[in-house]
Amino acid sequence: MAQLYFYYSSMNAGKSTHLLQSSYNYQERGLSTVIYTAKIDDRFAKGKVASRLGIDADAFLFDECSNMLDEIKKKHQAAKVDCVLIDEAQFLSTEQVKQLTDVVDLLHIPVLAYGIRTDFLGETFSGSAALLAWADKLVELKTICHCGRKANFVIRQDGNGVPVKVGQQVEVGGNERYEPLCRTHFKELVW
Repeated sequence: MAQLYFYYSSMNAGKSTHLLQSSYNYQERGLSTVIYTAKIDDRFAKGKVASRLGIDADAFLFDECSNMLDEIKKKHQAAKVDCVLIDEAQFLSTEQVKQLTDVVDLLHIPVLAYGIRTDFLGETFSGSAALLAWADKLVELKTICHCGRKANFVIRQDGNGVPVKVGQQVEVGGNERYEPLCRTHFKELVW
């Protein structure tokens, strides 16, 4: 039975690595996967999901105009799709998450979505909120704060390493801009 999974975490928990491993596992068994990533995230290369471990895979791009159900349905009609994997799922819209529930419920294709739960101010991304509400399975991937405790928040830093407390919710960046923290250290720096 197909289900919608949401694998969520702070940054640096291995979401992309897990996604790539899941895709590999399907393909190793002769099954077909389709990978999507957010068009806005061009840190590595457009149309790629890349892990900091050095592995990557080609991916289709989604943006705010993408109809995930229509796109996946067309791909499935052209060649059977056994699993859909989505990186940077926090950038999905609520409507796109509902479309993914239709991929699961109508096309009977499992969807594995990977994303960050909250932004640099501790606010939930709309795609993440919708996935938390609509996913069949929620899986937290864990990473650690510099103190050794579980990091479930992330701060954004300016070019001098100073925490940023205002700004647009979406600003693409990696380790040079963001740091995962436990709640205690997050509150100390952001509140």
